Amino acid sequence: MVDNQSTGKIENIDHLNLDNIEVVMGDITEIDLVEVFEGCDYVLHQAALPSVPRSIKDPLASNEANITGTLKVLLAARDSEVLKVTFASSSSVYGDTPTLPKVETMPLNPQSPYAVTKATGELYCQNFTDIYDLPTVCLRYFNVFGPRQDPNSQYAAVIPKFITSIIHDQPPVIFGDGKQSRDFTYVSNVVEANLLAAESKETGVFNVACGRRIILNNLAMMLGEIIGKEVEPVYVDPRPGDIKHSLADISKAESFGFRPASDFEDELEETVRFFNGLEL
Repeated sequence: MVDNQSTGKIENIDHLNLDNIEVVMGDITEIDLVEVFEGCDYVLHQAALPSVPRSIKDPLASNEANITGTLKVLLAARDSEVLKVTFASSSSVYGDTPTLPKVETMPLNPQSPYAVTKATGELYCQNFTDIYDLPTVCLRYFNVFGPRQDPNSQYAAVIPKFITSIIHDQPPVIFGDGKQSRDFTYVSNVVEANLLAAESKETGVFNVACGRRIILNNLAMMLGEIIGKEVEPVYVDPRPGDIKHSLADISKAESFGFRPASDFEDELEETVRFFNGLEL
């Protein structure tokens, strides 16, 4: 595992058995990845600077981490003769096109530097498959959430941000009117998709989501009920780069056995239990 801890903490994996995991602290744009990949069969490339707002504030940093970093991963994977690379892409590549659900064959319309970096990463993956015979698979994640997601960053995702606000009797902040919707995807489903895709014979691009729309106003109310507190959101202006609605068609991912487990309410409750146990 390679990580520079720019957007996460090594403590997030303290609960795992690390006896058979080698942790390399470093930046994928700087270290010798060929040496790191030696003896590896599969590369699961999750490293990135996430967040649409972050990319709008500093597009150059997003470009370096997400495009240059991905190119370095692919080059090292090619030279190390790994069996396959799985690339973490994003639903943001679809942009704000009104057609729902989003299908992998739709034209891309990235509306932020972050989305551009993910679309570019997909193109590089296809290039390396076509030119160098390196099998690649790109997974377009839809709004991943779950325990250990950072709620305190200015770029925090909506669910951990809402949870910590409600726990501390603060109103959740919604950008826009709250009628926008998202296809929230629990982290364990994303892990399962990575493992299935890596070991399958499938290549190309696949949506990874749960195929359901959750309206943000409803999300805030659901979290209030789970936590046991009244919720009155504060509404502020929409952010540049944000989209109105998101919903995935996940039928293509069924080709490698992907079936999202559990249900949204259970996943929210599990996430709330985690954050309730922290000193935030």
